[in-house]
Amino acid sequence: MTQTTPHISPASFPLPPVSDASTVADLIHRLGDIPPERIRLKPPPGQATVADVIEIEDRENRICELVEGVLVEKAMGYREGFLANRLLILLSQFVDPRNLGLVSGSDAMMQIFPDLVRIPDVAFASWARFPEGRIPEEPVPHLVPDLAVEVLSRGNTRREMDRKVGEYFAAGVRLVWIIDPKKRTVAVYTSPRDVGTLAERDVLDGGEVLPGFTLPLRELFAELDRRAAKQA
Repeated sequence: MTQTTPHISPASFPLPPVSDASTVADLIHRLGDIPPERIRLKPPPGQATVADVIEIEDRENRICELVEGVLVEKAMGYREGFLANRLLILLSQFVDPRNLGLVSGSDAMMQIFPDLVRIPDVAFASWARFPEGRIPEEPVPHLVPDLAVEVLSRGNTRREMDRKVGEYFAAGVRLVWIIDPKKRTVAVYTSPRDVGTLAERDVLDGGEVLPGFTLPLRELFAELDRRAAKQA
């Protein structure tokens, strides 16, 4: 693993409250300089709730995160979603036979703080994270995973991901992987300021969160190179 300069800086997290934004440009900046088309204006920014997250999915089949009363559409492309799904399968093949907990995908919404709903592209939560060791019935449960994985899409920004990493660890996440399909790298965070970068030639492991799990990244990223078989 190549050690790199941490992405998180004291100036990037925590950010000032979104409610302090006085202009649209200010709001966009506070949300991490994300594309404006990802920001929903109904309900008005600052007034959205978890109920609105649920309602917009039911009505429009759109997945939104909730950031301080603002609905933010989740960025995801086909290739990124495909890669996240392959990782979900590989993690499940390790977790399920050992009954370590649950692995979820990019439609599993989690309320990690009272005014914050995040949706990791892939997440692992040990049974200890679930009340009474059962799958929650709520559509957006109060749940903080042990591992949160984000697969970078075109609509993501560095400041947005900085904010997410900081929030995850502040909530109690123990390990964060940021996967860059374009560069074919994985940034492995064990804290907001402890990060190393793995290249395609390296092996990703579960560390203290999933001891024994290993994944050669060449195998994961090779999924992006799959082609249809040539017809005779």
